[in-house]
Amino acid sequence: MSIDRRVDLSNGLEDVPVLIEWSMTFPEFQYSPDNIQGPGCTIDPSEVTLPGCSCLSRSCFPENCSCLQTHGQAYDTTGTRLNLSKTKSGYCSPLFECNALCTCSDACSNRVVQRGLRLRLEVYSTEKRGWGVRTLEAIPHGTFVCEYAGEVISFEEARRRQLAQRSEENNYIIGVREHAGTGSVTETFVDPAMVGNVGRFLNHACQPNLFMQPVRVHSLVPRLALFAGRNIDAQEELTFDYSGGYSNQPPVELLSTQSDAAIQASRADGLQRKECHCGANHCVQFLPLDLSIIN
Repeated sequence: MSIDRRVDLSNGLEDVPVLIEWSMTFPEFQYSPDNIQGPGCTIDPSEVTLPGCSCLSRSCFPENCSCLQTHGQAYDTTGTRLNLSKTKSGYCSPLFECNALCTCSDACSNRVVQRGLRLRLEVYSTEKRGWGVRTLEAIPHGTFVCEYAGEVISFEEARRRQLAQRSEENNYIIGVREHAGTGSVTETFVDPAMVGNVGRFLNHACQPNLFMQPVRVHSLVPRLALFAGRNIDAQEELTFDYSGGYSNQPPVELLSTQSDAAIQASRADGLQRKECHCGANHCVQFLPLDLSIIN
């Protein structure tokens, strides 16, 4: 009779346990299912700042929901991600869900990411890439998998942390850039190194099975949600492209692609590239150097 030696890494903070072998040396970090306010962040991610709809139905419909009329329908009636829309620049658009001020029910199909983890995932030790995450159940294409949650920090703090890292340390910081009109750009930086969730253990792959999408729920601060880019089998490792790309999906804009040479120099100078061990047929050999920016 076998004994299950796995324990819940989230310590009950997730509705579904995040399993990890108890005999392993646990990584030193504080588990948090949600983003928290970090150094330089001027907005509390937990503060409700977005307006809500006045729908009284169990689930919202585009015909009468102000949220869906304003931002578009992101999910089907089962909560599965619909086709990604493109902006004029060709990049993906952020999603908006119903929030705490909406009068629709908690079962509304426009409430997906806010419900948190619903899949059985396991953190495990990979052969060449340190920690990794695998799914213990099949995941259909378009399903929300997990967030990439952590401290929301300023660019200055992100830069300071990157330059202070030793060569053997991992860089967990992900950035999101959003264009809110002509000349208006918003950037959000999330670092789960010390405070984060299961997303911090996801490895990079040049041909990943997940893609990242900024999703706003209650706050102006976006949540970095990861969705299944294809049907994923049980026991398969979950990965995403740290540079933000995914086959047949609107791409992620990199800081290194920007025309402002000063930005490139200030954000890339002094950082070291690490080898990629994803094993993909078209592996680029190195992990992305710059912070990824979702448009």
